Amino acid sequence: MKHYTYRPSGVCSQLIEIDAENGIIENVQFTGGCNGNLQGISALVKGLPVESAIEKLSGIRCGFKDTSCPDQLSRALQAMEKEA
Repeated sequence: MKHYTYRPSGVCSQLIEIDAENGIIENVQFTGGCNGNLQGISALVKGLPVESAIEKLSGIRCGFKDTSCPDQLSRALQAMEKEA
């Protein structure tokens, strides 16, 4: 199992931790941010292929920000894939 830690920028969450195996997301945990929403995002992406989650979450914005916690998760997943 691959464990990856990502420090998001431009959002309220301070850390994203991802566990993935064979291209499938096993667990996502956010530190900081809107706890209920981020727990929901984590539950929804569990079991998804990494590429599918990237496609679904990439480009989502939060208010007037150019990014969001879901978008930052897509960026974290992309960075994780590049590192592999």
